[in-house]
Amino acid sequence: MFSLQRFLRNGDQFFDLLGAGADEARQSIRALVELVNEPENRRALDKSIASRRQEKQIHQEITVLLCSTFTTPLEREDIEALSRALSRITKVAKKFAEHLLLFGPGLHIDVFRPQIEILDRAADTLSEMVHGLRRGFHLDRVQEQNFVLHQCEGEADRLMLELLGELYNGQHTALEMIATRDLLELLEKVIDRYRDAGNVILQIVLKNS
Repeated sequence: MFSLQRFLRNGDQFFDLLGAGADEARQSIRALVELVNEPENRRALDKSIASRRQEKQIHQEITVLLCSTFTTPLEREDIEALSRALSRITKVAKKFAEHLLLFGPGLHIDVFRPQIEILDRAADTLSEMVHGLRRGFHLDRVQEQNFVLHQCEGEADRLMLELLGELYNGQHTALEMIATRDLLELLEKVIDRYRDAGNVILQIVLKNS
C-alpha cells in the first residue's frame, strides 16, 4: 500500500545515520590507537572489524532509506558521497589492523604511532563536522575544520616521506621494508579518505549557504 508518510520521512533519520557512520569511523581509529599501544591485543582488531561491519550496515540503511524517501534534508548524491567516504575509512582501517597483526612481530610498531595520532585528530574533527550538519550550515566553521583535515593530510605526507627515508637506510631486512611500506601506504589511504569526507561536507555547506 502506498504510504505518503513513508515518502516524506523526517530528515533526522539521515542525520542520525550519517552521525552514526562518523562515530564508527572514529571508533575504527581508536581501535588502531589501542593496537599500536598493545600490538598483540586481539580485541583491538575485533573492535576494528566490528566498526567496519557496523558501518557497512549503516551505509546499507542509508541506501535503502534514499530509495524509499521522497524528500531528503541534503541532495541525494551528497548523502551517498558522504556515506561512501565514511564507509571507506572503516574499510582501510580494518585492513591496516589485519596487516599489522600479520606482520607485527617482526616490525618496529612505534614508527606508526605518530601517523595514527594524526588520524585520531582527523577522526575527531570529521565527527564534529558530520554531527554539525544537523545544526545548520556554518560555512566559516566548516572551512576551519576542513583546513584542519588538510593540515593533517599534509603533516601525514611529510611524516611518511621521513619514515620512508629511514626505511631505506640499509638497516632493515627486505621483509621489514615491504611490510612497513605496505602499512604506511594504508595509513596514507585512511587520511586521504578523511580528506575526501571533509571535502564532501564543505561542498554540502557551500551549496546550502
